[in-house]
Amino acid sequence: MMHTEASADALRQVGDELADATVAALFDRGDVGKFNTLMRYVSTVGSPLPDGLPEVAREYLAATSAPPSWVDWSQMEKARLFFIDNNVHISTALSFAAMPACYLVPPVARLLAATHGLKYPSKRMAETGQFTVYLMQPGAFEAGSRFIPAAQKVRLLHASIRHHLRRENRWDEAESGTPICQEDMIGGQMFFSMLVLDSLHRLGIHMSTEGADAYLYAWRVVGAMLGVDQDAVPTSLDEARHFLDLYMTRHMGPSPEGALLTRQLIDLYEEVVPGTLLDPVVAALIRYLIGDLCADWLQVPRTSWDTLVKAAPRLLGVLETIEDRSPLGAWALDRLGHLTTVLELSSLTRGRVMHYAIPEHLKDDYGVSTAPPRNRRWTPPAATVS
Repeated sequence: MMHTEASADALRQVGDELADATVAALFDRGDVGKFNTLMRYVSTVGSPLPDGLPEVAREYLAATSAPPSWVDWSQMEKARLFFIDNNVHISTALSFAAMPACYLVPPVARLLAATHGLKYPSKRMAETGQFTVYLMQPGAFEAGSRFIPAAQKVRLLHASIRHHLRRENRWDEAESGTPICQEDMIGGQMFFSMLVLDSLHRLGIHMSTEGADAYLYAWRVVGAMLGVDQDAVPTSLDEARHFLDLYMTRHMGPSPEGALLTRQLIDLYEEVVPGTLLDPVVAALIRYLIGDLCADWLQVPRTSWDTLVKAAPRLLGVLETIEDRSPLGAWALDRLGHLTTVLELSSLTRGRVMHYAIPEHLKDDYGVSTAPPRNRRWTPPAATVS
């Protein structure tokens, strides 16, 4: 599906009908306590359904308790193996490219700054990272998993934000469209998928087309679980490139909120990085991954590390060579990636972190290998919008 300005404008006027109706019904009848009970329920796994939940809440839980019927499970397994093989690089791309990209969209930055619970980047980053980890669990869509209740909670959270911003008259819909509209939800989906893949390529990470396509597919499934209109969602890497290009050229720009959120994000990661010597690496890596123009809009400081960070692809290339040629080296780097992701999430969540499982079966059972042949290296589609 080729997206146009007209179709994008239509997407700005729409939220999430199911979740919005659920939240509106609860708040309009004064059932704030029932809403809080519902949110507590979807924050846990395996707890019994609370007594006294209104029918509208029960209908919401039933309608959102299973993945879409069209899911291709072999593609989801390929995506999981892709994530396991590249977990530390994906975490880096999420942290230093995808999150700052959200701040480059002024309406999104204003919403994040205006929403008290999302104002603090450690909470936002922890939730994003753990959501991805939940998704990549072997039994992510089975009963008792953490992913489905996490998706149910996100939809309710988004709907409650829309409800309160409108009720309190704190959002100019004529200027910015519906808060957390369909276009912004798909835009976020593209940040966490296509932009992450772009960043991996920029870092020199060796990926196959099959792996990149499967990772994009997994986030398409995520979008469906989060209430995104599937008729509007890109279904291929080329379509994803076009949507992301159009979305960014329509909306990206400087804003005081974007600069503030970026400063908070940099401060957060400078706290995570041991000592102070390497603190400038944080800003340098953000600048490298999103580019100088966008970094200047977000007021990312220039540092003496800006040039050195550009050597990252060569360093990672050396590590990939070690991984390809040495089983011991591959094991060591795999464990390092696992520990890096765990430590990063643990730092953000003050020690509460959900680990993912390394599969016991061979990765080529699904036609996926951890080291695709060098002559099959994936290259992102070229820009479609100048």
